[in-house]
Amino acid sequence: MSQLTNVQELLRALHLTETASYLPTLLKQAEGGEWTYLGFLHDVLRYEQHRREEKLRERRFKWASFPYHKTLDEFQLEEQPALTKRQFQQLRELVWLDQLFNLILLGPPGVGKTHLAIGIGIEAIYEGYKVTFIPMGELIHALKTEEITRKSQIRLKRLRESNLVIIDDLMFMAMDQREANLFFHLINDLYNQSSIILTSNKGPSEWGELLGDPAITTAILDRIIHRSEVIHLSGDSYRMKNRISIFGDQTVQN
Repeated sequence: MSQLTNVQELLRALHLTETASYLPTLLKQAEGGEWTYLGFLHDVLRYEQHRREEKLRERRFKWASFPYHKTLDEFQLEEQPALTKRQFQQLRELVWLDQLFNLILLGPPGVGKTHLAIGIGIEAIYEGYKVTFIPMGELIHALKTEEITRKSQIRLKRLRESNLVIIDDLMFMAMDQREANLFFHLINDLYNQSSIILTSNKGPSEWGELLGDPAITTAILDRIIHRSEVIHLSGDSYRMKNRISIFGDQTVQN
């Protein structure tokens, strides 16, 4: 067994697996650059740390389950009169996340609510936070099947352990008594533990009609709005403005 192979096996035994695989390249760079012993050791450890951080981010992106990748840099702030540049930057800095604030993003379809929520979620992952994205319909299904399916148990466990939970399209459908009760217990679990971003085209004043139970509605609102910022997004639908037609410049006629 060569000395290189022996060193690689020792690195793997110490769980420095990334460095073990990349060691031949690091050795060539060290020889070509006439590195000192201390400089070589520094670069070996820095490489291992960098690869571990990358793999952790990859896992967190997988767990987050974003439906698409849209960053805050891609958000068309100039077309959104509801947010100033200063407010947008405050959202981006994530101080509110450490303070366990919630965000409620309201507005009609297509104005960028989900894009903004995902962009914040991506930013949070790069800053080391755990994030979970889940549409309201999938959330209700997971809550109703948590006791009987492993998939729902795993998803909700990750959700409850997240620093930031994004619930998309809140209140898009009416809930029955059991669903509303399950949703309340989830919000109660997250209260004072995680920040929540909710997107909805219905304001909190309308949630009672969809939850059905006034007592549950009050309890949910009390926990969500205790520390929250409500942002009313407006303007024309991005999807309609950027619609691609198979007829070129022609419009669709009724």
